[in-house]
Amino acid sequence: MPLRIEDYALIGDCETAALVGRDGSIDWLCWPRFDSGACFAALLGTPEHGRWIIAPASEARVTRRYRGDTLILETRFETDEGAATLIDFMPRRGARSHLVRQVVGERGTIRFATELVIRFGYGEIVPWVTRTKDGLRAVAGPDMVRLRTEVALHGENLKTKGAFDVRAGETQSFVLGYGPSHLPDPEPIEPEDALKDTEKFWREWSARAELPEKASAAAKRSLITLKALTYAPTGGLVAAPTTSLPERLGGERNWDYRFCWLRDATMTLLALMNTGYYDEARCWRDWLLRAVAGTPAQMQIMYGIAGERRLTELELPWLPGFEGSKPVRIGNAAHMQLQLDVYGELLDALHQAREHGLAPNEFGWDVQRAVLEHLEKIWDQPDRGIWETRGPPQHFTYSKVMTWVAFDRSIKSAETFKLDGPVARWRELHKEIHADVCANGFDRGLNSFVCAYGTKEFDASLLLLPAVGFLPPEDPRIAGTVAAIERNLMWEGLVLRYRTSHNDDGLPSGEGVFLACSFWLADAYILLGRQAEARKLFDRLVGLCNDVGLLSEEYDVVDKRFLGNFPQAFSHLALVNTACNLGHRKRPADQRAEQPAPAK
Repeated sequence: MPLRIEDYALIGDCETAALVGRDGSIDWLCWPRFDSGACFAALLGTPEHGRWIIAPASEARVTRRYRGDTLILETRFETDEGAATLIDFMPRRGARSHLVRQVVGERGTIRFATELVIRFGYGEIVPWVTRTKDGLRAVAGPDMVRLRTEVALHGENLKTKGAFDVRAGETQSFVLGYGPSHLPDPEPIEPEDALKDTEKFWREWSARAELPEKASAAAKRSLITLKALTYAPTGGLVAAPTTSLPERLGGERNWDYRFCWLRDATMTLLALMNTGYYDEARCWRDWLLRAVAGTPAQMQIMYGIAGERRLTELELPWLPGFEGSKPVRIGNAAHMQLQLDVYGELLDALHQAREHGLAPNEFGWDVQRAVLEHLEKIWDQPDRGIWETRGPPQHFTYSKVMTWVAFDRSIKSAETFKLDGPVARWRELHKEIHADVCANGFDRGLNSFVCAYGTKEFDASLLLLPAVGFLPPEDPRIAGTVAAIERNLMWEGLVLRYRTSHNDDGLPSGEGVFLACSFWLADAYILLGRQAEARKLFDRLVGLCNDVGLLSEEYDVVDKRFLGNFPQAFSHLALVNTACNLGHRKRPADQRAEQPAPAK
């Protein structure tokens, strides 16, 4: 039976990541970076597209966990003959990247089998494999992997296979290293030393977390996951380590999420700063400024992990997709869209960084002023909105709200930190945009804001209006909007982004509930004083995490399964921030939901 998305766990070295199934198969790994071509792509196809399985030769009972607050995965196999644990991890990177797998015997004797299928280029390219005295080397074009192990291996039908016994107290180790093919082989590493160093790193990092007691386990796992999705050399945070996991099984809502979205800017900063991770927050703030540096007219909504701008979207026809969901895409054409909300997210993030005392960036304010000058010219244009629709542009309410946020935070920064700028003109625009949204984005008959000017439809981004401070929570228009979303966007107690059957987003209708949106509803409940409802919803969402504490982008409430790319940074960011809202002395809902800048 094929694995579901929730059957996978994450390991990584803060530069790339792998997905390990409950069956002991690594079905996804891009080397050397998150956005590189996959050498194991069975996740989006079949074992023939690349995987590495280590598992008992006979049927076994399986349990798994992370070793404490680390990214070291332990999968325990138990048979009538014995028990053994498969330990999977990626050490923090030195000169090269390594993947370590150890099978540790605990009871009796278990016969294991391994099959290594290396396919570079997202499952398309069969490498040239040669034997070495301690394993093998596989090369194709620029890529090389080197396997070291004492287990006897043999080639069979363009695959590498082996079988071995593990007795109680014994350990069999495998180390797979990646390197450019024109350089010497990746250096050997000692598996036990690497395991100790990796455990030490993660335990020390996670011990620094400052979290509310009631949510500490789920929030801490989310923080570890977010750290794992951070590209250490630049500080960029990928939305997910995967591409094309479907938002609808068998459908075409399949996107590449191995990039960094400006939309995540403020949520990321607050999640990190409020839990004590100021170094990571500073690296993210600096990544933002480097990525958007240049003429503001060319600012994008997403970038590559080092700030790359050309993210050309392509389809890979040789991959059949997860459970037949085609096409499989790499790159993301949405990077060329106009999405006005990202301007507000960027400038809110820079304001929050100042408020929280991050050391100022030498050109941050100059960049901000240039962005505002451009935003003055375009704020009233239709755009593609927060959901990156591929239908016609519209005047999305949330997009306009976030342009208001851009001017609001800039006014506050200028006055609080004595920064020079045309504050009087910003105030005029700030007032004009607010009036425009209230006049055109609010439907008096529905007693609610609507997703776009001139429509009668709703979307979950409207839940963020009090959270970003556009209107105070006690404003009756906010309560009316929350009530409208409860009536129109709830499915089995969770929140849809919008109704794909009612909104023209350029794609066939149908998807799961978007998990971050349900956390936003919990945040709205908190601001409205509905604390018990917020806690109940938060606890339900935490209960949707898989057995190792991970969340995907979406959830199918009918079939009770994950949908979308996995693990999803947006979901885990929302979990951390809602946890802080519920029980932390530092509440993101208070930090962002300030009163509007006073008029003069």
